[in-house]
Amino acid sequence: MAEPTTQQEDKRQRRSRKGEERRVQILAAAMRRFAEDGYQNAAIGDIARDVGLSLPGLLHHFPTKVDLLLAILAKRDLDSADFISHYRSDLRGLLNGMVEIFRHNAGMIEVVRAFAILNAESLVKDHPGKTWFLDRTVQMQNDIAATFERAIADGSIDGGIDAPAMAAELIAIMDGLQMLWLRDPNRFDMVVGLEAYVSRLLTSLGLRG
Repeated sequence: MAEPTTQQEDKRQRRSRKGEERRVQILAAAMRRFAEDGYQNAAIGDIARDVGLSLPGLLHHFPTKVDLLLAILAKRDLDSADFISHYRSDLRGLLNGMVEIFRHNAGMIEVVRAFAILNAESLVKDHPGKTWFLDRTVQMQNDIAATFERAIADGSIDGGIDAPAMAAELIAIMDGLQMLWLRDPNRFDMVVGLEAYVSRLLTSLGLRG
């Protein structure tokens, strides 16, 4: 009696693995479409064709385009979690870590472009990603500001520094450099740009060396 149960479990595991692989393919195709057409203009039928599925076949995995978007955003949260937890406790490490995440992002321009477009589109009223992008920005600013505040508290940097303002400046610098790179990656190197900014900032904060 044990053998049929084992065979059934093996079949379920194979179906589960196949289903997960198909979900990964669908999310990658959706990301490409969002990068090319934006979320609002991307057609879910085109995404289905990109992965060789019928529309009902895709809807079996993701019932709506909103479900697709939320799954992509959830994956982005997981991908960035290690970076946040690893770097945010130390200011020098945080600043150098930002350069490393830029270096990593430089190798996946379509993903970065998709998120830049989604970020801009999320400013529109009732966009399904509006809350996610707002929460992400607020959390990022709070985390960066908290790292500056710890450095102030332990005497590493000047106590007169405005931590929330510095956090906002860093986010603005990163967003601006990224946009310049996305517009013309052959002309502008966002990694070099951020490295130069971080180097100047570390020197001005007295953290160089």
